[in-house]
Order: sequence, then C-alpha cells, then structure tokens
Amino acid sequence: MPAIIELRGVSKTYSLGETIVEAVRGIDLVVEEGELLSIMGPSGSGKSSLMNLIGCLDKPSTGEVLVGGRTTAELDERELAVLRNQSIGFVFQSFNLLPRASALRNVELPLIYAGVSAPERRRRAREALEAVGLGMRVDHRPSELSGGEQQRVAIARALVTDPLLILADEPTGNLDSKSGEAILEIISGLHAQGKTVVVVTHEVAVADRAERIVRLADGAIVSDDRGVGDDRGVGDDRGRA
Repeated sequence: MPAIIELRGVSKTYSLGETIVEAVRGIDLVVEEGELLSIMGPSGSGKSSLMNLIGCLDKPSTGEVLVGGRTTAELDERELAVLRNQSIGFVFQSFNLLPRASALRNVELPLIYAGVSAPERRRRAREALEAVGLGMRVDHRPSELSGGEQQRVAIARALVTDPLLILADEPTGNLDSKSGEAILEIISGLHAQGKTVVVVTHEVAVADRAERIVRLADGAIVSDDRGVGDDRGVGDDRGRA
C-alpha cells in the first residue's frame, strides 16, 4: 500500500539548560494508506514527541519526515500550516473546541482557514457532524454537550477536510468508559471506510483495537506488531522498525 507518512532515521533532541534530552531516537516508521495504527508506551516514552513529528507540529533534529511522498524539510512555515490543515486531521484528548462557537462553527474552522466558501463549508460541516451522529446538535455549544459529544465534534472537525491521515491523541482519555467505547467504535468505523488513522495512547484496551501496534520505550521503537486488533489474530512481529 502507498505510504501516507514515512519517518526515516528521525530523532528529536531538546535542551533543558545544560542537559540534552533525546526524546525520539532513530525512528524508522511507515504508515500505510488505510491503516489503523496505535502508538503506545508509558509516560516519558516519547509518544507525544513522535506524535508532534508525525503531525508536522515539530521538525526532527535529524532524519526526515515525508507526507504523501514529499519531505517536510522542503516546506516553509506557511506550507507546513497548509499541509497540517489539508492533509492531517487532529483529534486531541482535551477536544480543543472554541467554547463560544457552535458545533457547526467548530467543525467549519479548518475550511475557513482553507478559504472554502461559506455555503460549501456549512454543507460539509453538517455532513461531518451527521457522520458522527450529531446531526441534531449542530447549533449546540461545547458547554451544552457531553464529553463524548464534544469528542465527536472534534472527530467531525478532523474529517471535514477529507485528510490523508487522522491523528488521534489519547482520544478517550477524558471520557467515561461508555463514551470512550463509542468513540472507539467511530474510529473503527472510519478505518472500515478506508481512512488512515493513527491513535496515540497509553491504554492497552485502546491500542488493542488497532490492526498494528507500535510500542515505544525511551524514545525508540521496541516492537511493531501487525495482525492485532479486533478479530485479527495475534501479532506476528513483522514490524518495519
């Protein structure tokens, strides 16, 4: 399958005073079109740093990141912003919704930044909200929605640009078990429709929903198991990294 995201020899270091912290160490990773992949590991394992690199929110200290076959090293800040807006849909643990805006307006935001006309973006935002079961809640503000409903709005916002990749960071972390299960069902449904999804999590139950699990420790990939997930059998360790 074609590669959506590819990391080649990627490392990321930070300076904390006189201390150099190597958050990500020599990672090679390919995310293929249509995959549902989980990245998991304990706190401090490098999950957040790797997520920021995959999502083009940060640049590697060494190595290169390619999106759709194009290296991000060639892109300036404006081009990177366009790439993030059009090619990557983000779903965050804290939802990141505008508190005074309706669900519809929140979902419209990426299309506003992309310069889509008002009638077209409203149509697409409504369709995205209907796709996550919130067609009757389009005019509600975040404070009028449950946590699970707010996360559905965030997923609709991630979907509305029809991105190459949906990147979900601890998508059930702020939800009760019932709401969390509903969100995982939506993510599984998106994968069944052919969407490429990467879920970053520390929860085994969440990671196990994926067909591939990449485990991190101390900034490096320690295992890359395929063939896992619901009714998909046991991982066969045919990892790429």
